[in-house]
Formats: sequence, structure tokens, C-alpha cells
Amino acid sequence: MRFTSALFAISLVGAASASWLDFGIPHSNATVDVRVFDVANGTLVRDAHTFYTPVLPGHENAIFPLNSFLVEHKTSQKRLMFDLGIRTDPLNFAPSIAGLFSSGVVQIDEHKDITDLLQDGGISLASIDAVIWSHSHFDHIGDMSKFPNTTGLVIGSETDVSTYPDFPNATLLASDFAGHQVTKIDFAAANLSFSSMKAVDYFGDGSFYLLNTPGHLPGHLSALARVTPTSFIALGGDAFHHVGEARPRPKFQENFPCPAHLLEEAKTSISTDYFWSPESQDGEFDMLSRSQQLFAVSDLPDSFYADPVTSQVSLEKLATFDADPDILVLIAHDISLISSIPYFPAYLSNWKASHFKEQTVWNFVDKTNPASVFTP
Repeated sequence: MRFTSALFAISLVGAASASWLDFGIPHSNATVDVRVFDVANGTLVRDAHTFYTPVLPGHENAIFPLNSFLVEHKTSQKRLMFDLGIRTDPLNFAPSIAGLFSSGVVQIDEHKDITDLLQDGGISLASIDAVIWSHSHFDHIGDMSKFPNTTGLVIGSETDVSTYPDFPNATLLASDFAGHQVTKIDFAAANLSFSSMKAVDYFGDGSFYLLNTPGHLPGHLSALARVTPTSFIALGGDAFHHVGEARPRPKFQENFPCPAHLLEEAKTSISTDYFWSPESQDGEFDMLSRSQQLFAVSDLPDSFYADPVTSQVSLEKLATFDADPDILVLIAHDISLISSIPYFPAYLSNWKASHFKEQTVWNFVDKTNPASVFTP
């Protein structure tokens, strides 16, 4: 009886400390490695409001990195790319997209193509088994014509695959698909669900899942990479564009307390004309009593979110991961990490052991960080 009670006590302790298990993620010892490239850096001129609201005076431009992720399956040695960033010749996009660059609405710093970055780093393009688009926006699809035909393309089943010039308003080109085997992920058939996100086990061993996160664009998907048996990296694509759309939230603050110096700084660096909380006073913002994220998904007429309501629901689901100690959430355009994330050739798999998340999740409210856009 004592032995049974002891086992029961141990099981309770295990349950109390469980985190990733609470989402229904199955056990597995199979893992992948994840590495990140900052392919380019861009500016959306006077259009930050198309990503999030409110936009404070003086912060109308959205400045953002364009990240691409290399995923390496340890068992099979297969390599995947999750998003590709942007091509080096944007004026050669379909006319509906090229116009954004010729008009100056979108400005991209001079950069190398992800294919060049891979090869410069000793990664053969022939070793890339497949490219996964989180969605088909121009800053995620790169230039698929530079990959060999042996590289497949994985997209959400609802992705619009119409191409220019057959469809004059299309944003994609025939060269985005030519010669590549295209696999459409149908989440309707998925029998797994994490935090109410339908999940597909890509390799069939619990190391890498694709997640249904609709809203930003039809077919938008995210990924969950198991980098150790008990820790994960969630690749969120454009489920949100600024981490202030997901943070702070009560569970997030409970698991990741804001450093005292940033709590003090936030009193004046976060404008109470635009942000409020129960314990705030005019001119003195109180972060601890803030119970919702600082920014909302843009629902303005020119929003980059095709379905803002559905996007917000997907964001809420991913935010449960963001608040979890076992899951590091990385989105495609997180400028708060631009000076702190270890880029390729470094690996991100030891993020939890190195306390990377605790050290960086509040970067966005540090007034010296480019993501701190809370003061006019």
C-alpha cells in the first residue's frame, strides 16, 4: 500500500510539473534540429497599421526581419526549409506584388537569396527534401526556381495556387511550382490536435508537426518542432507580426515574470494614452495588472490579415504555447530578437537549457529595443 501511494505521489508530482503534455502532445524521443536565417530586413512604409493596432505617432513604419528556418530530422537526415524569406529581385514578382516595391511601399535591404546563404554555409540545395510555405505571401516564398526539382513544396490545402499571367491579379508565378512535387496538407483529415490546433505528424515519429493556424491567409500553417524529447520550437509564420500581439497575458506573466527594471521602465515607456491596466494611473503604466496583450491583429480595411477574426483565434491558440516554459515561439518577423537570437550556423535546440526564452521574451518592452513602439 505504501509502495502504491508512493507511486501515486510521484505521478502527481509529474503531472504538476507537466507542461507540454498538457497540450496533448504525444511522448517521443525523436527530434529535429532548427536553425534560423535572417534572410533580409525590410520596411513597410507608413503601413504598420496593416499588421497591428494601435499604431502610435512616430511608429507608422513597420521595420521587420524576414526569417527562414532550416529543420533537420535527426533520424533520416532529411532537411526541410520552413519559409524562404524574399527573393533578391522583387520587381520580377507578379505585377500585383512588384508594384509594392516600385512604389516604395515595401523597401528591402540588399541581401542574398536563401539559396546562396545555404550554400555559403555548406548546405547543398540537393539535400533539401522539401520547402514548407507557412503561406504564400511574397516575403515567405523566396524563389523556388532556384531549388532543384528534387525539392518538394508543402503548402496548406486552402492556398490559392493561381498564377500570373493566367490570372492577372495572381500573386504567384508558374515558376514557383514548375518541376516541384506539391503536397497539400489537409488538416480536415488530421487526427491530432494541440491547444485546439489540428496537427499533422510530418515524419510520423513525433519530431515535427504542422499546425493549422488559419486567418492571415487561406492555407496558413505553423509548425511545432521537438528539439529535445521535452522541449519544442513553434514556428508561427505570420500568425502574428509583433510579439506584443501575444503578450503579456496572465499565464505568460506567471511563467515569465517581467524583470524589475523593465517593470519600472514600462511605467513611462508605455503610453497610458494608448494602453491601460487596472492599476495604471495617468502617465504611469502598470504592467503587472495588464491582463491582455498590448496589440490587436489589424482589422482595418487594408489589413494584411485576410480574416482578422479567424487570425485572432489562431493567435490565441499559439499564445498558449508562448506562455509555456517548454515551447519557444518564433514568428517570421520578430524584430525583438534581431540582436539576441543565434543565427545560422548556430543551433537553437538548446534554447531551454541556456534560458534563452527567459532572457529574451520581454525584449519587446525594453525602450532600447526596436520592437518597443509604445511611446509616441
